Amino acid sequence: MDGPAGLLQADLSQLAAAGRRRVRREVESRGHGGVRMRVAGSDVLAFCSNDYLGLADHPSVVAAFVAAAHEWGVGSGASHLVSGHCREHHALEEELAAFTRRPRALLFSTGYMANLAVVTALLGRGDRVFEDRLNHASLLDAGLASGARFARYPHADACALQSRLQRAGTGRSMVVTDGVFSMDGDVAPLRELASACRAHDAWLFVDDAHGLGVLGDTGRGSLEAAGLGPDDVPVLMGTLGKAFGTFGAFVAGSHELVETLLQTSRTYIYTTALPAAVAAASRASLRVMQDEPWRRSRVLEHVARFRREAAGLGLRLLDSCTPIQPAVLGSEAAAVAASEALLARGLWVPAIRPPTVPAGSSRLRITFSAAHEPADVDRLLDALASLARSPSAGETP
Repeated sequence: MDGPAGLLQADLSQLAAAGRRRVRREVESRGHGGVRMRVAGSDVLAFCSNDYLGLADHPSVVAAFVAAAHEWGVGSGASHLVSGHCREHHALEEELAAFTRRPRALLFSTGYMANLAVVTALLGRGDRVFEDRLNHASLLDAGLASGARFARYPHADACALQSRLQRAGTGRSMVVTDGVFSMDGDVAPLRELASACRAHDAWLFVDDAHGLGVLGDTGRGSLEAAGLGPDDVPVLMGTLGKAFGTFGAFVAGSHELVETLLQTSRTYIYTTALPAAVAAASRASLRVMQDEPWRRSRVLEHVARFRREAAGLGLRLLDSCTPIQPAVLGSEAAAVAASEALLARGLWVPAIRPPTVPAGSSRLRITFSAAHEPADVDRLLDALASLARSPSAGETP
């Protein structure tokens, strides 16, 4: 095959040879909080969703979506600054601001767009951005797109960050980190990062996509768990597609921050607003999240139980207290073989490979939900134990 298509096919062949070519699986049906699915004609128990509280199909959330769709239709029709901003959006922003205990919040269509908005609107040439080495791709892309001088510090190493900030020189400085790291499941050392930022007059921007709704005494995320407020972390991003169970994202902070993003961020100004029905569903989800704290307790109980029982299976679990529980296997082949072996047993646990994670750290990314039952956790543990004993499954955990 000649020409561009031939070059692309050669690239795809290299990905396949390295065990890194991804394949989508079509979900034919989904129920019971998103943990029971039908895939390729088979019923599976899923440990791969970020719907940590099992709210995506909660009756109140679904009812709010349906009612708003009847009132507003299924699309917003325009950007927020033209005619796409309705009372459902406005009410959700006010409720998210109150939930995060900040003056204002601003909705975005995706977390990727929110992260790009923050860094590119607040930094430019002559400024500096410091990012954790394991930050989400959207944060890294935002730093590179800003035009600011870009530096990465070793994962969760506040001392290394401190030394880099000491050499920062003039211009604005921003430190960017995930609150909970999406592939490792660990929590950033936010108190130490905030202290370093205060000492060097730098902004701290936390993407708490995987912390909000799960961590903290009231589910307000990794900042609440660390005892930090708006003065410590001026910029907070959260997504609605994880613990909230809906779709979209928001940035919360001061009036000045939100107004600056509203006026200048390209990924806010030049995109269609979320459908009003999604905003209404997110409002309902926020209410359920606060009214049913047992969901947060239950998913964390699953995590504690899994870690306690898995300790005897020889699994290399990373240090995580969150619903994200990675079991590192090493090679791409080992991760894929283990994932396929589990799927054959009716358990969907995805294999995560480079470039999503560093080479040599391919893994099973196990995620828990409040919709899981204790018996589901037992079933997963039994399958992992069987896999560890079975040489035919490929490299064992």
